[in-house]
Amino acid sequence: MDRDDVLLETRIAERAAVSVEDVRDAFAAHGVPLVTPPARSRTLRLHRLRIAGQRTGSVYPGPFDTSLRFSEGLTGLVASNLRGKTSVLELVTWCLRGSPRDLMAEAHWLREVDLDVEIAGQAVGIRLDLAEEEITSAVVLAGPAIEALELVRAPDADHEIIPLLRALSSASFAEQMQALMMDRLDLHPLVNSYKQTGTQTHGWPVYFGAVYLPAGRDKALLGEHTMSGLPGRLLQVFLDLPSAAALTRVKTAADVLAARHKAAQAADTEARGKRDEERHRIAKNLERAQERLSAIADTEGGWEESLPEVASHVVQLARAVADTHETWDELMQAHRRARAQRQHDAKLANDVIESATARQLFHGLDPTACPRCDQVIAADRRRQEREAQSCAVCSRPVTGDDNLPEEVIAEARQRLRDSTAAEKMAKDALEAAEVELDRLSGELTWAQARLRRAESAVQAPARLIAREEVLRLEGALSVFPELPALVIDADETKALKVFRAAAKVLEKDHEVAAQALFADLNREIAQLGRRFGIDALESVKIDRAAHLDITKGGGRTKPFGAQSPGERLRLRIAVVIALLRVGAAHAVSTHPGLLLIDSPKAEEVQDLDIRRLLGELAQLASENHLQVLITTRDFDLVHDVLPAENIIEARDGKPLW
Repeated sequence: MDRDDVLLETRIAERAAVSVEDVRDAFAAHGVPLVTPPARSRTLRLHRLRIAGQRTGSVYPGPFDTSLRFSEGLTGLVASNLRGKTSVLELVTWCLRGSPRDLMAEAHWLREVDLDVEIAGQAVGIRLDLAEEEITSAVVLAGPAIEALELVRAPDADHEIIPLLRALSSASFAEQMQALMMDRLDLHPLVNSYKQTGTQTHGWPVYFGAVYLPAGRDKALLGEHTMSGLPGRLLQVFLDLPSAAALTRVKTAADVLAARHKAAQAADTEARGKRDEERHRIAKNLERAQERLSAIADTEGGWEESLPEVASHVVQLARAVADTHETWDELMQAHRRARAQRQHDAKLANDVIESATARQLFHGLDPTACPRCDQVIAADRRRQEREAQSCAVCSRPVTGDDNLPEEVIAEARQRLRDSTAAEKMAKDALEAAEVELDRLSGELTWAQARLRRAESAVQAPARLIAREEVLRLEGALSVFPELPALVIDADETKALKVFRAAAKVLEKDHEVAAQALFADLNREIAQLGRRFGIDALESVKIDRAAHLDITKGGGRTKPFGAQSPGERLRLRIAVVIALLRVGAAHAVSTHPGLLLIDSPKAEEVQDLDIRRLLGELAQLASENHLQVLITTRDFDLVHDVLPAENIIEARDGKPLW
């Protein structure tokens, strides 16, 4: 049988040297799917944007109700500066992404925003009602055809127009819209390990970064972010490489399990160190007690000091030692509490710097147990609170404004400074008590020696006391045995072995599947780059991490980030078109086929460059079923490159909407 025909779980089991049932159990226990079916079509097509509201200020004040219709291929939005070009892209983004990338200054003018769009072939109408820059009501409608949605802002069962979601706030709309887009475009969350012991999940906003291209000066080839290997993750998804999502989850699960094992070993090492330290302390005390017992036996008579006076002094010193030891014990507890508080404040300061949720909960209670049932709040609920913004006690979403993050961060840092100072004070007090305890203990030892010499008759009870001390310390040492060997959970060890083997198997599958796809992708990107005006471009090489190396004019190969802003923009567009072409050739689902580009002319040095870029882009968009929206203030440029039906313009300094 061909190895390619063998089930994935069988190949993983063979590599990990475990049973197939063990593989299934490990994947099921950690919620990781073994296989991911091929993606469905994920096309996006804009049809109509309606914007209504009340314009204030001195420039064309008054009510407005504008509808913009978008054609196939390349569409140019043309108007003077500050007349609403970029805001059209931002409103499309708000509707499709669920939240704006940059909230425009004119948002307070808006009352209604409607967007008609085809999502994976389904006619969808997005209807937003706004007030004071916030969504007050939103509904997303699905209809039998785009034309049926044009005059509709509410569900209509008679015409087969049904609601897909409803929301009464910006936050609710963002959450539901992002989930809807992930489902309709058949996309999976991008998961990576976070701080070794946790995971971080990226959703639709990260994918949308490959639709609304960043400025040419940004360094990411695909999407907006370079962190966590996101460009490569997007590339693999848009090439529909087999089991890309499963590979990501497998690697993350392996990282988390490995970190958990490492943490357990570190905790065991720390516990053993503390146990050894305590045993050493008891052993030293036992040694001193044995020396004192021997000294009593060797004491000679002839001491003329008053027995009552010496005995009284010994009693006073013994009480002082006992009181000082009690004080030392209290100071030790206080120091431990101060250290724990400082560690808590340090973690809290770090959390409020990185997390808006932590800042919103900063002044709230921090219970360790449920106030109703007294059960300890589990660590996974606290992790969910940090990562998914849901309360660790009631699991409800944490909402609220994060208007004063600097004040919260400053207060958290002040708390850390205060607790650090308190810890130092507690440590200083503890050390002073230790010095005093040592001094009094020494005096007591010397006084006890004087007492032994005062009268040989008292040696018997003194010897008895010393013997009791030796026996007590020997008993204490016996109840402090060495810790048993660390026991690692066998199921977790086996799961880690399975996931590491699975990562190797899936990586190999990726390599095999990627060979033909990436060869075609490199050829397409190079060809498109030359068409877009990078005449010296000889070849490109892109890998699965979305690292793009470029060779130009017989020179040294340089990475994508070393190219000029204009070249980076053209290469980004070339990558998207190449994805569409390769996807069509290999019958795989790829990029949604929608691009939003703000002011591409700003990245070009010469007018000739932008004319060539837009001319080729218009032709390629038409050939490859790509819809592109660009903004510019150059009326002549757009009319020279595009037909009238692909131009949306506002003449004579008027607003676009």
